[in-house]
Amino acid sequence: MYNGYISLEEGRLDLNESYQDNYWDILPIERMQIQDEVTLPGQNKNERFSRAEEKAVKAIQKHSMNIQGKEVNPQMDEAYLLLGKSRYFDQRFVPALEAFNYILYKYAASDKINQARIWREKTNLRLENDELAIENLKRLLKLEALEDQDLADATSTLAQAYINTKSLDSAVTQLEIASINTKNHDERGRYRYIQGQLYNRLGYKDSANLAFEEVIKLNRKTPRIYLIAAHLEQANNYSIAEDNKDIILETLTDLEENRENRPYLDKIYHQKGDFYRSIESDSLAVEYYNKSLRTNSGDKKLKAINYEILGDYFFDYSQYKIAGAYYDSTMTNMVTNSKPFRIIKRKRDNLDDVIYYEDIAFVNDSIISLTALSHDEQLAYFEDYTDQLKIQAEKEKELKEIQERNKEFDNQNISKNNFGGKDQNMKTSRGPINGPPASSFYFYNPTTVAYGKNDFIKNWGNRELADDWRWSTKSKSIINENAKSQETAVVAENELFNPKYYIDRIPTEQKEIDSIIKERNFAYYQLAVIYKEKFKEYELSKETFQDLLSKEPEHKLVLPSEYNLYKLYILLGENDEAEIAKNNIIANYPDSRYASILMNPEAGAAKDENSPDYIYKILYDKLENQEYSVVITQSEEYITTFEGDPMVAKFELLKATATGRLYGFEAYSSALNFVALNYANTPEGVRAQEITDNVLPKLANKEFIDSDEDRNFKIVYYFTNSSNEEIDKFKKALDKEIEKVNVYELSVSEDIYNSTTTFVIVHGLKSKDGAIGYAQSLQEKKKDRIVHDFFAISSSNYRIIQIHKNFDEYLNFE
Repeated sequence: MYNGYISLEEGRLDLNESYQDNYWDILPIERMQIQDEVTLPGQNKNERFSRAEEKAVKAIQKHSMNIQGKEVNPQMDEAYLLLGKSRYFDQRFVPALEAFNYILYKYAASDKINQARIWREKTNLRLENDELAIENLKRLLKLEALEDQDLADATSTLAQAYINTKSLDSAVTQLEIASINTKNHDERGRYRYIQGQLYNRLGYKDSANLAFEEVIKLNRKTPRIYLIAAHLEQANNYSIAEDNKDIILETLTDLEENRENRPYLDKIYHQKGDFYRSIESDSLAVEYYNKSLRTNSGDKKLKAINYEILGDYFFDYSQYKIAGAYYDSTMTNMVTNSKPFRIIKRKRDNLDDVIYYEDIAFVNDSIISLTALSHDEQLAYFEDYTDQLKIQAEKEKELKEIQERNKEFDNQNISKNNFGGKDQNMKTSRGPINGPPASSFYFYNPTTVAYGKNDFIKNWGNRELADDWRWSTKSKSIINENAKSQETAVVAENELFNPKYYIDRIPTEQKEIDSIIKERNFAYYQLAVIYKEKFKEYELSKETFQDLLSKEPEHKLVLPSEYNLYKLYILLGENDEAEIAKNNIIANYPDSRYASILMNPEAGAAKDENSPDYIYKILYDKLENQEYSVVITQSEEYITTFEGDPMVAKFELLKATATGRLYGFEAYSSALNFVALNYANTPEGVRAQEITDNVLPKLANKEFIDSDEDRNFKIVYYFTNSSNEEIDKFKKALDKEIEKVNVYELSVSEDIYNSTTTFVIVHGLKSKDGAIGYAQSLQEKKKDRIVHDFFAISSSNYRIIQIHKNFDEYLNFE
């Protein structure tokens, strides 16, 4: 069993070393990563535990002496304990529980009985039997006088059970006992640190700091990570008062400068960033959060927190593009679709519009500023730019040459080491080499083969394996190809260093420049609106509107900008500026809806019939009333009138919907594509793209189906270029007739097919023949006959007719 215990301890050490503690949450008492994989019978997760179990089983099989139901070999309880422990650490908890229960059943007088009880409750915890474990451990502590390590193990296991059941105050008491009685300093450091975490969770920061101080006193006796974490928790707990600032900073600086703490610099830098942020030293805080990220920490939670803090920092300073980049990095270090992930994603999605328009504004401003320069000024600008590129290229070339020289030097050293004195192959500083001697055959040594290949290519070039390979003609094709590729690369490189390459790409035609200016101005307007409405950055919005007006934008953007400026002046308490803006709008645009609102604010607040929102509601009602032509025409008018207003995207989507209902699938698809492309960063653009991707493919089929399974049919009377009075008269006559039908629940409706054709439909019929028969019976009546062109159709085919506007094809299908 000795070898079994050795294997068990080695496996346990492996578990401890491979386990990654999450210091953002309360640490578990025991370091063991629980895996979700199901272990089948005969399988093991760790060979060391398998070996320990094998040794225990072998000891039981060979040395157990069960005479008249009584075990007479006193070592068998240890064998079963080893068996249970090896199964426990191999995460086969039910078999482990069986082994521990067997000891309790068969070896009641064993000196290992208390250990078996403790390990049984550990196993119960892993099986989530927390209440049972608490009950059994409390009974054990009450009935047995446990001492030293047994007492520490029992109380620490009970503490874990209390933590699992959220009884944190009870867990603190048990950890105090465990910390005092354990003989293992690693355990003592862990127990004290967890105790400090529990005090923090309970809100007792002073008690927590005392627990962390106990960890610090252990110094090198406990793993260094506990020492560092305790220091950082203490620094986090201290209130940032004047008398504490210097102490906290000195402690963190000492931790940072200690060479032994290099593996933990990510956490130290983060804590130092928190310290500077708490005293409002933002620049230093940003520097240390970035330092923490540059350590390439393996702690994803820490990286996510650093990125999120930096994202929030730049967001608060209205640098939205940088903030967006940090939020993107935050999400890559989070669990996808977790609640924190969704919060950050929502925050990041809100930045899409502002980043999109900021990019447009920046690029177009740059282009416009270049077009305003004379040719000589453009030349001077790009000569300076290309000079910088050349300097950078030279630095990169020098660095590459240095790397190549170092690589060649390393190869030479490898070669010398391989062909050096035979003493190196014969012995080491510790004596003869135990392994087999290295082969002296050239091609059996991969290092010498690699060196030989490099030497061949250096002398002969890259030649194919063929007869007469030495002839120079064999390498011509390769040389020519290399020369061509090098020539192409040189030409491309020369273009990048040539100022003319850039100058030729500056737009010169006034029409093209005007288009860039128009796009830039619209981007400025959208940015100003977003700053005002979405982010409540009133000062930034004001500056953007003022900047836009200084650029003399097109007329349609001037009035909305001036009105928004007036509203911003009110919000910022700049009443004099607000009054000037108000008078300017009333004087220069007396007939505008903005002027009417300013002159009569109460009426405007109650109901502004000229507002985009009100007009949109009116148009939407017309859409529901099947006035599709009116909706399309008026939407086009209002899109022009309100250009620059966020409501324009709504009018575009409304127009697309009306177009689809009036002209069919192809027109609808085209209109939706226009909205999705031109308003991609609006909810309406996103909705249009969703319909294009998910809904239109389901509507694409226009083949008619004549199925016996259809149980819903209609009679469709069609009117071409008929007056509303004629259609209403026909509907009334039809309504009068269907009221006489008691067998079916019939109803009448009116649908617009296209701009010239209207359908009057009778719903509720159960078969095609029944529909035709009923229509014919209405034609054959002696009195109040209803005679008009009609056809019978199933509901599914009628849907296809309305979607694809293929009424004529259906008549031919019939």
